[in-house]
Amino acid sequence: MTNARVLVQAITLDFGNTLVRVDQPSLHAVVEATTDRMAAGGVGVNRAAFMAAWIEERERQFREDVPELREPDIYQRAYRVLARLRGTAAPPPERRWDDAATTARATPEEVEVVVEAYGASFVERMTPVGDAGSTIELLAGRGIAVGILSNWPLALTIDRFAEAQGWTRYLRAIVVSQRVGTIKPHPSIFRAAEAALGLGPADAATILHVGDDWAADVVGANRAGWRTAYLRDRQHDTPLPTSRKGADSDGAPPVAADLEIDELSELVALVDLAGT
Repeated sequence: MTNARVLVQAITLDFGNTLVRVDQPSLHAVVEATTDRMAAGGVGVNRAAFMAAWIEERERQFREDVPELREPDIYQRAYRVLARLRGTAAPPPERRWDDAATTARATPEEVEVVVEAYGASFVERMTPVGDAGSTIELLAGRGIAVGILSNWPLALTIDRFAEAQGWTRYLRAIVVSQRVGTIKPHPSIFRAAEAALGLGPADAATILHVGDDWAADVVGANRAGWRTAYLRDRQHDTPLPTSRKGADSDGAPPVAADLEIDELSELVALVDLAGT
């Protein structure tokens, strides 16, 4: 498609596979590092067993929660994994956990160690895509309100990652599904982002959302009345829930993206500040 310039007041950027490449090997390294941090925090586990259980429970949560537009709970995952490592049999795939029972197999303090270790390991091990920081800085320098709008199970991880990369000085808002309670494409998370940016539904047509997941990012933002930019070909080897161009969230008529890009830096030539 031929991209026409878009006038905007604000731009929101997805996190996983938009600002940060999240593939299988990188997340594997994060979970490995998590077990080391857990041991330092007094929660020792067998690394191979922990990693296998973590991956299985992550996939179970994606399977159960994402279709209901609910963000998987990483604290719940930690309880389930520790319960498994301590002798509780996991239910078969077609059945759900008795989560009340898992809480008897670990203390809140132990679970906090797991979650903190995972978040810290992610910030330490993951790196942004090469043009993420420069693009954020250039867009913000034009007077555009820039924010992160992401589905993610641990909002504090994104906060800390943005701070570590020096992005927070340029960001107007960080809106994460864990805090909102629903995931993209649900309209409530886009309404929450509008409020965090100091805007409202009347401003929707001058907000551009950028992401790699067609159903969550393009369809969701389009139905919220926003403009959209689709970041192509970022789904390879990712364990994150995702969808490709043309997918929709509920069988409604298809939508089109306003922009299609291969790199974030292309945005600099494709957007202008509305009202200038």
